[in-house]
Amino acid sequence: MRLYIVRHAWAEEPGDFRYPNDSDRPLTEEGRKRFRRVVSKLVDRGFQPQQIATSPYLRTVQTSEIIAKSMPKEIEVATLPALAPGARINELLEWTAKVNQPEVAWVGHMPDVGDLTSILIGAATNRIGFSKGAIAAIDFNGRAEVGRGILCWLLTAKMLGC
Repeated sequence: MRLYIVRHAWAEEPGDFRYPNDSDRPLTEEGRKRFRRVVSKLVDRGFQPQQIATSPYLRTVQTSEIIAKSMPKEIEVATLPALAPGARINELLEWTAKVNQPEVAWVGHMPDVGDLTSILIGAATNRIGFSKGAIAAIDFNGRAEVGRGILCWLLTAKMLGC
């Protein structure tokens, strides 16, 4: 199976008085446009998750919706509290096993996405950096398990020219 780890796209700044609750910060208009370009380029290269899990925070939900709308077939987006800040890997792995799809995406926040990636590839003592809108692909021989993944790629918007 292939698991994509996605950091949410560019959102309004933390501490903005318009969003006193951090979970309500939306993507910026430019962030939406830029992430659509990222996803479009990746779809052209075979990026096609069949299921998406997202943190309940607005910016991750919006990021997930951009991915879902860019796929050739309609796909479901599941909101999982286990992807909110302080992500819980065991719950995410259980959910991923239940959906039983060949390609799944988790959309979350830093530092969690970096920590999850590290744990999945067996490098738990090292954090992997994710810029906003970055996506990693991790392959597993069978189901996703801690320490059993192979990091295939980690791409940023800048690398893709977006």
